[in-house]
Amino acid sequence: MKETPVKVAAEDGRIVEPPTSDYSPLAVCGLTVSYGDKPAVFSVDTIVPQGSMMAIVGPNGAGKSTLLKAVLGIVKPLSGTVSIFGESLSEAQQRVAYVPQRASVDWDFPTRVIDVVLMGLYRKLGLLGWLTNRHRKTARACLERVGMVEFAERQIGQLSGGQQQRVFLARALAQDADLYLLDEPFSGVDAATEKAIIDVLKSLKSQNKTVVCVHHDLATVADYFDRILLINVQKIAEGPVATTFTAENLQRTYGGRLAATHIDDLQLPAG
Repeated sequence: MKETPVKVAAEDGRIVEPPTSDYSPLAVCGLTVSYGDKPAVFSVDTIVPQGSMMAIVGPNGAGKSTLLKAVLGIVKPLSGTVSIFGESLSEAQQRVAYVPQRASVDWDFPTRVIDVVLMGLYRKLGLLGWLTNRHRKTARACLERVGMVEFAERQIGQLSGGQQQRVFLARALAQDADLYLLDEPFSGVDAATEKAIIDVLKSLKSQNKTVVCVHHDLATVADYFDRILLINVQKIAEGPVATTFTAENLQRTYGGRLAATHIDDLQLPAG
């Protein structure tokens, strides 16, 4: 069933119509999340077009990961709406895959790599569904895509950080989703792993899948993504990388936390 967009009251009491988002992979309107008395995300709107690769960029503590968690229902927003392909999360859940920050995962849990990937199939199987050889072949094929099939029987805790990140991406691939949400997928990984991950993400884009990543490395934004959402608790700017990833918008987002020399090194348009 298609979700009916809900009007949201802005801070000054105005009634704000949500963006037009009938079949957008992800549409967020007026999303506010608070930890205690301090808002972590305040009244953020965004619409992610089908088949795009969008980076969520901002300084530490800007609310990037919180925004993703609110979209996924991991944290409860104070206000605002989220729709996925025009439906609520509960209705569209099977169309969404999530790769969390590596630091948030208990890697000491005793399980094999292949079993981690098979977890990506449980949503479709149900808790009492039987795993078949076909499912195991699917899981191995996903490990093959990320260059990890030879580690299938290894304990997940025995892998390096970059290898663990690849396995979690393989689990997301096993879900065969239409919308992929990744929280800092390149953080703390080696160059080979970063290349393997971005190659997979670009292959998803070529299949008209939609990819949204929390991302911190400004130097790779233009090479990896076609859209960007700049936030610092509130949305600062959003749009195509070619026109939105500018020196002016970065200064507005980071303020004095980003050295002018760093911005100069990126060789960005002024505004």
